[in-house]
Amino acid sequence: MKKIFLCSSFADVASILSETVSSSLKGKTVAFIPTASIHEEYTQYVEDGKSELRTLGLTIKEVEITQFDKNQITRILNDCDCIYVSGGNTFFLMQELRKTGTDKLIKEQVEMGKLYIGESAGTIILAPNIEYAKKMDDYLTLTPNFNDFAGLGIIDFYPVVHFNCFPFEEATRNIINEYGHLPLKPITNQQAIVITGDAVLILGKTSKTE
Repeated sequence: MKKIFLCSSFADVASILSETVSSSLKGKTVAFIPTASIHEEYTQYVEDGKSELRTLGLTIKEVEITQFDKNQITRILNDCDCIYVSGGNTFFLMQELRKTGTDKLIKEQVEMGKLYIGESAGTIILAPNIEYAKKMDDYLTLTPNFNDFAGLGIIDFYPVVHFNCFPFEEATRNIINEYGHLPLKPITNQQAIVITGDAVLILGKTSKTE
């Protein structure tokens, strides 16, 4: 049974995770993948995410996938209790996931029921296609030859992260306007999408401007 927790800002919704996971996270190990953030100027959310995971009692095993070979990544993901993919550039993340084969590893682990926690870019990559994220992320500077916009396809909808939240107010509105034909699920920084099996819930506070 799938167990997936998707958010825009993990530091803002970590309490929702602890309330919705059926078993205690204390003492469990999380494979933490920060790769999307490694070329970003602002990365405080990465440290904030780690801090919240430690507060929940998790032990972090960092897996910056550009620094590990496939065998190492496979071993760590197999041995951990859950997988966390942090935010940053969605297209760079997807490029490196494919290059290392981590995309297939994550999909296999999630299908087997391992808890997946995605933040921002780590949320978007689960969609069937990530092209809509061009409104939020630069897809040319870090990935000049990027032309395959297929996502992991673990979910059948398209999360719109940071909806109505600074500095993405305009970008998220543009996504809603241009991609309204897709099954979009907008979430603010204070909301999370919790998936258990086939059940999909959006929990947390809505934006004041909605």
